[in-house]
Amino acid sequence: MLIKHGVNSSVAAAVFRRQQFLVKSLGVGGQNCQYTMQGALSEDGTHYEADAVAILRAITPKLDPTRHKGQAGKVAVIGGCREYTGAPYFAAISALKIGADLSHVFCTKDAAPVIKSYSPELIVHPILEESYSVRDEEKKLVFQKVVAEVDKWMERFDCLVIGPGLGRDPFLLDCVSAIIKQARQTNVPIVIDGDGLFLVTNSLDLIRDYPLAVLSPNVNEYKRLVQKILCCEVDDLDAPAQLMSLSKGIGSITILRKGKSDLISDGEIVKSVSIYGSPRRCGGQGDILAGSVAVFLSWARQRILVDKGDLNISSVNPTVLGCIAASALLRKAASLAFEKNKRSTLTGDIIECLGRSLEDICPAC
Repeated sequence: MLIKHGVNSSVAAAVFRRQQFLVKSLGVGGQNCQYTMQGALSEDGTHYEADAVAILRAITPKLDPTRHKGQAGKVAVIGGCREYTGAPYFAAISALKIGADLSHVFCTKDAAPVIKSYSPELIVHPILEESYSVRDEEKKLVFQKVVAEVDKWMERFDCLVIGPGLGRDPFLLDCVSAIIKQARQTNVPIVIDGDGLFLVTNSLDLIRDYPLAVLSPNVNEYKRLVQKILCCEVDDLDAPAQLMSLSKGIGSITILRKGKSDLISDGEIVKSVSIYGSPRRCGGQGDILAGSVAVFLSWARQRILVDKGDLNISSVNPTVLGCIAASALLRKAASLAFEKNKRSTLTGDIIECLGRSLEDICPAC
């Protein structure tokens, strides 16, 4: 069920404290308890844990030979500059590994050859420009060309991922701001991660009141959002309530707060995902998550429109469903990769476990 369930507050608080004591007592050796505990209770007795496995099964489509290329999802990543080429690749290839049919990357000209060399599966568009490569008198014309080129493709995409490896060049961020506005005009969902969060935190009107937007901040990015919007510090003792307030403060857009347990809110409900997981914190997992959210969000929208399935999801925001599914799948893949590789686990190892993880939960046929 995707609603909050109230229980006696005094009993719930005692249970919560007991759970926390047991987890702390077990320490690292209590990994199974720490990373698979379901039905966790907040201190006020509210049940937030999502039934992530059921949601994955409800929104993941079966493979159907009658469908054509593109119907299982077309995702585009806006990101990648000369310093950062790995992040857009991780996001884009993860979308393909989960089951999207096509994955595009719009990046700078310097980043394109590198990203293309990682995989021939990606469609790479070397159209973005940074300030150092554009003379002042040319910036207006180049800006128009970049925006027009992305606009030609916009209606083909089921979701955009904005931010992985983007960098913070002012001219590049101006172009991406215009791309976000284009996406809003055509009702294309957007997942904003990495340096995309730096952009929207400083320009909140870009995503304010857009229900098809998802923000996926890490601990530092979340802190900046809270300070900017709520004018306070992060409150871990009442994290669900603060997350809901933050979402409402930006116009009820969906926020996926990454952490030991991922918290998700669209301003109406709060859900957590704490199943599976890994103690290894190699860089790049957020990029996998962003690409995964894009795919599952697209599938959730399709499922709600076409077939409600066995789970009553018709009244649930597809952005929330996409976040829950993506969070659970990444955690399962990370746990499998860690089981094999332990301390040497890298992002590529997790990506290779995505397909197996989804197949374990949702067989393809």
